[in-house]
Amino acid sequence: MPLNNLAILAAKPRDKAYKLFDGGGLYLYVTTTGTKLWRLKYRFDGRENLISLGHYPAIGLKEARTRRDEERKRLASGIDPSIHRKAEKSARFVSRANSFELVAREWHENQMNKWSPPHARKVITRLEHDIFPKLGQRPLADISSEELLAVLRKMEARGVFESVRRVLQYCTQIFRYAIQTGRAQNNVAADLVGALKAKPPSEHHATITDPPKIGELLRAIDGYSGYPTTLHALQLAPLVFTRPGELRGAEWSEIDLDKKEWRIPAARMKMREPHIVPLSKQAVAIFKRLKPITGHGRLVFLGSKGANRPISENTMNGALRTLGYDHNEMTSHGFRSMASTLLNEQGWNRDAIERQLAHSPRDQVRAAYNYAQFMPERIDMMQKWANYLDSLRNPATVRRKSTK
Repeated sequence: MPLNNLAILAAKPRDKAYKLFDGGGLYLYVTTTGTKLWRLKYRFDGRENLISLGHYPAIGLKEARTRRDEERKRLASGIDPSIHRKAEKSARFVSRANSFELVAREWHENQMNKWSPPHARKVITRLEHDIFPKLGQRPLADISSEELLAVLRKMEARGVFESVRRVLQYCTQIFRYAIQTGRAQNNVAADLVGALKAKPPSEHHATITDPPKIGELLRAIDGYSGYPTTLHALQLAPLVFTRPGELRGAEWSEIDLDKKEWRIPAARMKMREPHIVPLSKQAVAIFKRLKPITGHGRLVFLGSKGANRPISENTMNGALRTLGYDHNEMTSHGFRSMASTLLNEQGWNRDAIERQLAHSPRDQVRAAYNYAQFMPERIDMMQKWANYLDSLRNPATVRRKSTK
């Protein structure tokens, strides 16, 4: 007779385990401790097999019968339910092994030798904060462009347009890596190009390119009364074109004042390529003023709290705010844009400018050998640029004139 709920509830443990049959191979197995297990007995290719359909009461009688019927449909189609389950288990294991987060971390590890440590940390932090919580455990090959777009839209809603652009860039590279390693067939991130909002103009690194206003900025910096290393960092920023992190982390061992040269090792550069900064006489003078302050240690721009740490990431921007320049007017990164804009406008060799800004060409093999390219022109450009900035400090001589 088929089972009913009353019979199942009344089933009590005995000295030996026993079975209560329902039909179609389904039965309830009652252990000596009272545990009740649904099982299905069937024959395939002439051999008797047994599979579990779950625990009672988590799986009720109706659900157990539904599971039995599903397995019997497989039998009718020539599929062994036991083998089917093993295949599903294997597929789940493969899916977990190929989750977005695991593939992304593998990609990140393979890219580490191309990035500086701060940049590598920034990449993984962005993924951990915005992508992994939503998509990290999903099999990468199952993620659709709509799913990824929904996550990026939530980032857009926070107004972090630059982070959205960067994260999409990382995801595109992660999916490309998954395709190359046989774990995906489509790059759904690449399909989203053009689907996101353009970054508002205010999101770009704010800078000043009007000569009279540059002169005002330089005079304001010279009058800064805060921590001395911060003052000197602000004074050097427009003279060296480096990224704020590269400037803040400067070490005395990298700087040769006799040769008027600052050599930044690859480990500290964003794209892990060595970089040479020719030092103008004005830049050399600033380093010499700093020498008695921090020259006894490793770091040029030692923070006010010591502990062998440089000034913080927000120190320079905070100083600019103190001087009256908000984030829409000027940022520490904006000194690079200032130099790039005016030097290009004044007719300097674009390749020399790009090389001095440490912008890597697309050909990474060529990039590894070009850090000293255009050096004579770069030395000349850096000195004449410094002279030009000096001229802007004097209100009587400010005009849009060439550095050449």
